[in-house]
Amino acid sequence: MLHELLGAAVAAGCVGLVYLAMAARVVKQYERGVLFRLGRLAGDVRNPGLTLVIPFVDRLHKINMQIVTMPIPAQEGITRDNVTVRVDAVVYFRVVDAASALVKVEDYKFAVSQMAQTSLRSIIGKSDLDDLLSNREKLNQGLELMIDSPAVGWGIQVDRVEIKDVSLPDTMKRSMARQAEADRERRARIINADAELQASKKLAEAAEQMSQTPAALQLRLLQTVMAVAAEKNSTLVLPIPVELLHFLERGNQLPAPHGDGEARPG
Repeated sequence: MLHELLGAAVAAGCVGLVYLAMAARVVKQYERGVLFRLGRLAGDVRNPGLTLVIPFVDRLHKINMQIVTMPIPAQEGITRDNVTVRVDAVVYFRVVDAASALVKVEDYKFAVSQMAQTSLRSIIGKSDLDDLLSNREKLNQGLELMIDSPAVGWGIQVDRVEIKDVSLPDTMKRSMARQAEADRERRARIINADAELQASKKLAEAAEQMSQTPAALQLRLLQTVMAVAAEKNSTLVLPIPVELLHFLERGNQLPAPHGDGEARPG
């Protein structure tokens, strides 16, 4: 009798261990468990740790709550200013409601991917080429809003959307290069003209100042001679001041003094 009881206890213990092994489930820290009992959603979402289910009756689905990085395949479209471009992007999202993500949509990752591709094509058609190249922050926000609006009902939250690259046709690249070159040349000419204008004003001020003080012109001439001589040139070109020529000209026009051999008026 004792042996029979002991055998029954051992058998019951084995059955209990097998039942516990089949009923025990471990939910990781970055996961949440959604329990279905006979096909119906049962209870709240299971938190991380050890949880028990009824074998052959309950089925536990584990949903990853980490941020998912999903690249959006390159989409080709025509911008609002009739330029053909090819744009690719990346979307960052995560599950905030595990039950909704599992029940309301068949495959939430595939759904987000298709919504992102559709939204990206829509953004391309509504934007100009300059916006795609230089105003990406605004386009990223608009793209994020377009993806996040339907995803909220699926228990998905879109954290960030980034446009990665904008590919242009070779003809458009050459046209933009010519435009940039012409713009740089225009700015260079404007800068040179402005420099000439400023230099002419300063030279006019200097000429007016020297005209009031003739000795300043002589000092400037000596400074020029010293600067040229410092280069150790074999030939030195010395300019003659115009004032010196005027002085010599006035000297030639002076009347001759009364000397011997000239008759004095009586």
